[in-house]
Amino acid sequence: MTVTIREDDLIASVADALQYISYFHPMDYIRALGKAYELEQGPAAKDAIAQILTNSRMCAEGHRPICQDTGIVTVFVKWGQDCRLDSPRSLQQVVDEGVRQAYLHPENKLRASILADPAFSRVNTRDNTPSVMHVEMVPGDKVHIDVAAKGGGSENKSKFKMMNPSDSIVDWVLEMVPQMGAGWCPPGMLGIGIGGTAEKAVLLAKQSLMAPIDMAELKTRGPQNPIEELRIELFDKVNALGIGAQGLGGLATILDIKILDWPTHAASKPVAMIPNCAATRHAHFTLDGSGPAYLERPNLDEWPKVEWAPDSKAIRVDLDTLTAEQVASWKPGDRLLLNGKMLTGRDAAHKRIADMLAKGEELPVSFKNRVIYYVGPVDPVGDEVVGPAGPTTATRMDKFSDMMLDLGLLASVGKAERGPAATQSIANHNSAYLMAVGGAAYLVAKAIEEAEVVGFADLGMEAIYEFTVKDMPVTVAVDSKGENVHVTAPMLWKKKIAEEGLLAGV
Repeated sequence: MTVTIREDDLIASVADALQYISYFHPMDYIRALGKAYELEQGPAAKDAIAQILTNSRMCAEGHRPICQDTGIVTVFVKWGQDCRLDSPRSLQQVVDEGVRQAYLHPENKLRASILADPAFSRVNTRDNTPSVMHVEMVPGDKVHIDVAAKGGGSENKSKFKMMNPSDSIVDWVLEMVPQMGAGWCPPGMLGIGIGGTAEKAVLLAKQSLMAPIDMAELKTRGPQNPIEELRIELFDKVNALGIGAQGLGGLATILDIKILDWPTHAASKPVAMIPNCAATRHAHFTLDGSGPAYLERPNLDEWPKVEWAPDSKAIRVDLDTLTAEQVASWKPGDRLLLNGKMLTGRDAAHKRIADMLAKGEELPVSFKNRVIYYVGPVDPVGDEVVGPAGPTTATRMDKFSDMMLDLGLLASVGKAERGPAATQSIANHNSAYLMAVGGAAYLVAKAIEEAEVVGFADLGMEAIYEFTVKDMPVTVAVDSKGENVHVTAPMLWKKKIAEEGLLAGV
């Protein structure tokens, strides 16, 4: 008997799932992160995890996005062969209508990050469509759908290699993870795909991230096949690198390793690795023709009782009177609470500034003696002055460091590490780089009291804003002498873990 899947039911189910994952973490992730918080010994990493957990609870209560980067939507469809779609539109079009309705929801509008014409004009589609969809026809009379929203910071850290059959997967992963830096916002999961062809391995890696976190259970019962043995080996060895939460050094870099494999050619061993960030977002539902599928809301009592508060030793900074001498007094790892006015700007704004300077044109705002925040906020709803506004990956702005610092910037704020050239530029200009926690966007937004667009309004979320902030928490990641916490802290914790056996039993 043929089962009819109504267009409206599919649209409503996709829209509900995407709204759901924008503000509810999967409970398996929350439980694993809560355990990591209990075990963490690195002070900076523990503070970062506390911010992520506190932010998660706030988003679950307030129904606002966990991260300002609300992701590119990926949809895995297993379509039962006894089902038919009752719609004049294609399956892609129907699913994209669900995406559109989710991202334009008036009570929780999500950030539109998808750009058409990616190689050239890069024009925002304004509704986060189209999604990336994968369809498999399977026996049966049901439609099973996995929906994920993947942030650019983690997706950009994906790795792939066509290995020789004799090459070591473990060695390659341990070589790649440090190169990924902290832009993928650890702690999260690593998904690994092995075999098939090049594109199949990458697809397997992405699919593997749809599975629940179960490393603790796996370790308790013990591995039952070589893939599970490999998962455990990689889990232990990656965490022994000491990268830690947000790359600040510590015990928890990953919460799980997922692996899927597929038969491959005798001459090949394709391997792909994709990280899932601290805003891990995926949901799963089934349609049987009886109506839309709505996901059950989690029990807020299951969240760990973690309430982040500013460190009592944190230094309050007045951005409106900040001087180069004050910046020079900051030490790596110092916790700061920023107050006053700061400018924002990210990829598109930096590119336009460079083009205007090359033409001798006047910029819309002066950057002299200012601090810039790399951010693309979510649109506000209700009485918000700005929506969730966590940091974007600072490394992408490295190529503009000399240009911006020559304009008189005193400091920049973002997430993840700065590269060697940018670190040297910061030292040459006696500037500083401050790190905000990726995955704590709603918490950060609560520190923003005013927000005004002061340049490039046509760029939407990539416009230049002026934020007025109160006690916005950041950590000094690169000081005015060029000492880089993202280099020194993991080295320190890698040595500490090895010498003291800190991961035993984890």
